[in-house]
Amino acid sequence: MPEGLNLPLLLGAAFSAIAGVLHLAVIAIGPRWYRLFGAGERMARAAEQGRAYPALVTAAIAAVLLVWSAYALSAAGLMRPLPLLLPVICLITLVYLARGLLGPLVLAGTGRSRRFIAVSSAICLGGGLLHLLGVVQQWLVLG
Repeated sequence: MPEGLNLPLLLGAAFSAIAGVLHLAVIAIGPRWYRLFGAGERMARAAEQGRAYPALVTAAIAAVLLVWSAYALSAAGLMRPLPLLLPVICLITLVYLARGLLGPLVLAGTGRSRRFIAVSSAICLGGGLLHLLGVVQQWLVLG
């Protein structure tokens, strides 16, 4: 790895990019993957009925995740600094950590499976910890 690149943030960028692409795959594959990835029966049925809502929501999540990946790449030193880099990468880190830690409480009773809630919360916590480690390591460079 070239000097000056931050490995935790590069991994965080990959994490967000993979999650974004998986969300796009859910749209492409359809209701079966909405169910497989725990989006809930209501979303899967809406996708089966050809409603736009599931695809729009899922595409919006994918877009956010792909933008987050770009911010992590920027913070890692792989691309030019993006606007408001430090506050945005801190906010991304906070969102991942909050989703990881509070997800089991906030998502309980929403129609999502327990497996989805547990697995997605653990994944978000891991991504948040990667971002946190990377931001701490890059703090002086980013500030």
